[in-house]
Amino acid sequence: MQVNQPKDISHFHIVGINYKKTDAAIRGQFAINQDQYQQLLHEARTAGMDDLFVLSTCNRTEIYGFAPDAGLLKRLLSNASNGNLQTLGELAYHKSGETAVRHLYHVGSGLDSQILGDYEVIGQIKSAAKFAKAEGCIGTFLERLVNSVLQVSKLIKNETALSSGTVSVAFAAVRLLEKKVPDIHNKKIVLLGVGKIGRNTCKNAMEYLGLKNITLINRTTATAEEFAGHHGLQYVPYEEMDNALKTADVILVATNAPQPTILPAHLEGTHPRLVIDLSIPFNVAPEVRQLPHVEVVNVDELSKVQDETLQMRLNEVPKAMAIIEEHMEEFLYWFKMRKHAVVLKAVKEKLAEIHAREIKEQKNGAHYKLEDIEEVSSRIIQKMINLMAGKVRKDAEKGDQYIAMINDIFEAGANQE
Repeated sequence: MQVNQPKDISHFHIVGINYKKTDAAIRGQFAINQDQYQQLLHEARTAGMDDLFVLSTCNRTEIYGFAPDAGLLKRLLSNASNGNLQTLGELAYHKSGETAVRHLYHVGSGLDSQILGDYEVIGQIKSAAKFAKAEGCIGTFLERLVNSVLQVSKLIKNETALSSGTVSVAFAAVRLLEKKVPDIHNKKIVLLGVGKIGRNTCKNAMEYLGLKNITLINRTTATAEEFAGHHGLQYVPYEEMDNALKTADVILVATNAPQPTILPAHLEGTHPRLVIDLSIPFNVAPEVRQLPHVEVVNVDELSKVQDETLQMRLNEVPKAMAIIEEHMEEFLYWFKMRKHAVVLKAVKEKLAEIHAREIKEQKNGAHYKLEDIEEVSSRIIQKMINLMAGKVRKDAEKGDQYIAMINDIFEAGANQE
């Protein structure tokens, strides 16, 4: 009887780098865009791996999945990214089994975020898993786990204050503007890149600082035009970016391009500029920092901007941990019970197979007498006994364990009334 057991949880790994041990420049080397993600999943399928996904954000790049060893996941990640395997080996962390499962719960709940309680990461996990599923790389285990993490994240958001207040990279940028730019309402502000981070930063600037003097620029001009129209802002076509940047006092960069978008030539002149780079990898060329009239702030420096709600969030961590442990226990129970379900289903199918074969061996169309039915049942029972006895003989070292298990299941040694 061949039983296809669920995967061994000890072969479930997570390999990654994050803000705790690497700066944004290193993380940028291992950031994965959609094309690279597709390439990685294709390579994984070729290697026989069909239950994994990659989470790539400004604060981390992590690959989760089943593999014979974590080294295979490292190679997949280094092959698809612009980083190299040696650097990844030196800086990456690796967790396996239940520890890896718990890590995903912590990431999805904002407990492992650069800014505690950052709720945006759960949407990124959902999107990453959805992409992998569309590419045929999400199996039963990861689909169930991701759904559980989504549920837990929602519970923590609703039942604790872990994500309350206004703490995020986008809001930190606004707090920085408030502190560093006097008379900001009379300054020329340019937002380059109207993706999710750019939109969030812009909305926070409008809501908390009351700013309307923001000019939007996006590679796809229609996106900038639509967002500007909804919020009463200005926009200019991407082709006119150079002129807009030369006259700007503040430049917010959220382009997430593979190469720097802001170059020294864009910042000619001598009037003071503040450039905030929200992109990973960095989209402001390193040479810009050498310009005496320009100050550059990146996402790692933004994370140091503290908010009064952080202490309140820290107080909520024990509540969040309790919710995680409860639901992780439920998930692991499901996983363990699934193993038994597979075995029991196989036993049932084997019994049905033996039963059908014994019936077929009888005369076609014959009417069974009581003794015929008893004979067929006796044959089925004996064949199951023979199967078990054969297994015990074949694997003599575990024979006593098998007999003990059979005795326990059928209470063979108990006195029955």
